[in-house]
Amino acid sequence: MQIRQTLRCKAWLVLIAITLVVAGCSRMNLAYRNLHLLIPWSLNDYLDMNRDQQKAFRGQLREHLSWHCQTQLPSYLDKIAHVQQQVRQGEIDKAALRTHYQYAKQAVQAIALEITPTTTRLLRELDDGQVRQLNAALEDERRKREEKYLKPPLSKQINDRADRMRERVDQWLGSTNAAQRQRILEWADALGPQNRFWLDNRARWQQSLVEALEKRHEPGFEEQISRLLQDRESLWTTEYKTAFARAEQASIDLVADLYDLSDAKQRRHLDNQLEGIRKDLSTLDCLPEPRKP
Repeated sequence: MQIRQTLRCKAWLVLIAITLVVAGCSRMNLAYRNLHLLIPWSLNDYLDMNRDQQKAFRGQLREHLSWHCQTQLPSYLDKIAHVQQQVRQGEIDKAALRTHYQYAKQAVQAIALEITPTTTRLLRELDDGQVRQLNAALEDERRKREEKYLKPPLSKQINDRADRMRERVDQWLGSTNAAQRQRILEWADALGPQNRFWLDNRARWQQSLVEALEKRHEPGFEEQISRLLQDRESLWTTEYKTAFARAEQASIDLVADLYDLSDAKQRRHLDNQLEGIRKDLSTLDCLPEPRKP
């Protein structure tokens, strides 16, 4: 039920990550209010923007953050309250989780639609040196991800995957029992070489971006970036579509089973975690005033 976010807000796709942050950060208000301070530093990992580019980026970022907080966060608050009610009433099952998952996908898509014009404009204005710098940084990140997630033997990839999931579940449930840990291990093993499918797909998306940037001053560039941001699945191979659907269902099954295996103490902890997020988000100054009855 958690999509973990570490606030590595990279390049101009940063706003896509905001929905993921909302879903996973227990102190979202602090992160949200300081996002404008964090982003410029992380951008330096990719390229150096000139003064005009920085000014334009910051202005657009403020507008997008305001849009997101005023138009999207109220719905998130309602969704969190709904999940809390289901947790308290013992109504978390595969059907409910599938509904929540589809909502999360729609929330990310709304952000992609919102930021596409800004992203397109900023990418088009890069000079050749900045494009080379961006490509080199993305390629370096790709190699590091392969080193970390693909180079180890498959057995270690599976164990590492299980460890990461246990850490996430521990945050939400307080701790895991033996049955839950065994279920997590079964899930990790069932995904098999999922790392390869995932990284191959990332590389495919990256290559498509590189090719688009080479023709950023030609007609059709906006359509290319729109596809990259809004219709990512159209770039997937048949192999990855199959692997993604399998992993998607496996994760929903896992969460449902972990909930079924949870005790009263763990469910109270989960409820408290959700309540903390809801309270943090509800204090944001940018939220619209509640309507009077």
